[in-house]
Amino acid sequence: MAGRPREFDRTDALKKARDLFWRQGFESTSLSELVATLGLASARIYAAFGSKEDLFREAILDYETHEGSFATHALKEERSILAAMERILEQAIALYTQPDGPRGCMVVASATNCSTTNASVATWLAQHRKAQTTSLVDRFRLAQQEGELRAGCDPRALGDFFATFLHGLSVQARDGISAERLQNAAQSALQLLKQQMASGEN
Repeated sequence: MAGRPREFDRTDALKKARDLFWRQGFESTSLSELVATLGLASARIYAAFGSKEDLFREAILDYETHEGSFATHALKEERSILAAMERILEQAIALYTQPDGPRGCMVVASATNCSTTNASVATWLAQHRKAQTTSLVDRFRLAQQEGELRAGCDPRALGDFFATFLHGLSVQARDGISAERLQNAAQSALQLLKQQMASGEN
């Protein structure tokens, strides 16, 4: 009589799958690699998580809830727009260049190129990136309404700029650009923001 299957830690398995997807992307990660990484038979992976796409979507949500939540927290918790953006850039660079883990932003890197077969995954991730851009634009608009930013500046352009800059940081980090160089680039981005401050701080 065969013994019962060994129990596994679902949270731990999800983290392992997440990091694999984070490193390799959705399409480039095969089921056989997931089996090897999680140490589970494919049938048990399907039973625990559903399809590969279901597992990937859950992994993305785990990332956004934990490591990738830094921007959401900073935008809500920092009283000034400058402090929020300083914190976001600092924490983004620290995460994207972590020495012992996947580099870059998982949401940016995981499905920038997908075949038509996986178009739903690419579209879903694009919606997540657009939502993050919207949150930045909304925070800049609030900063302008509260008198932090000059009346003549464009909150949407600032939000789009910093969203684009954060995506660029992700790509540069995956290319191996050092944290020091990214931090220097971030100071230039923050200097642009300071020039839009109502106080004229620069």
